[in-house]
Amino acid sequence: MSRLYGDTHRAFQDQFDSRQMADRVEELAVVTKISDDAAAFIEQRDMFFLSTVDHQGRPTVSYKGGEAGHFVHVVDENTLAFPSFDGNGMFYSMGNIDGQAEVGLLFIDFEKPHRIRVQGKASVSADDPLLSHWKEAQLVVRVTVFELWQNCPRYIHRYQKVKDSRYVPKAECETQVATWKRVNEVSDVLNDKERQQVEAAGGNISIDEWMGYVQSGDEKA
Repeated sequence: MSRLYGDTHRAFQDQFDSRQMADRVEELAVVTKISDDAAAFIEQRDMFFLSTVDHQGRPTVSYKGGEAGHFVHVVDENTLAFPSFDGNGMFYSMGNIDGQAEVGLLFIDFEKPHRIRVQGKASVSADDPLLSHWKEAQLVVRVTVFELWQNCPRYIHRYQKVKDSRYVPKAECETQVATWKRVNEVSDVLNDKERQQVEAAGGNISIDEWMGYVQSGDEKA
């Protein structure tokens, strides 16, 4: 009995004569526990993609980034955890998880092409004992892993990392306020802490100035 495939998957496998190969891949690659090697790979990542499902049943994918070696934490062979940092105030992924716990995670190394996929069920908490593990974490997400498998590196383009985002919270420095929060059009909906941060950063800017940073790739964005 397959953990992954349903009737629609089988239909395509039969159409392209790959059912036996699909079964062999599942047999060889899909596991239900996080091995030491997989844990090491996951914990060294500075980013991953998170798939969640919203209240209308629509899937969505978010990019999550942090400090390599201090971002995703493998709690045990069945559980991993990661922080939710300050964002745009939507709490879209967090709200999705709280309403529909099924998630998918994709961890990729672009410099030495390699990737691991994770399927699981997540929970989100503001009282998790791991909250203090991450500077400036607002919430902690724990994922109970159902399936994990490594994909071949084919089609992964090789990229070289230049530098960390200046917004990644780090113990040795103060995190800067997001530049988009200085835009005039959002000034009236900032909370008190954000207003103070904007003032300390030099006050408001125009949306055109911020978009100029974004479009030019300026790190001030």
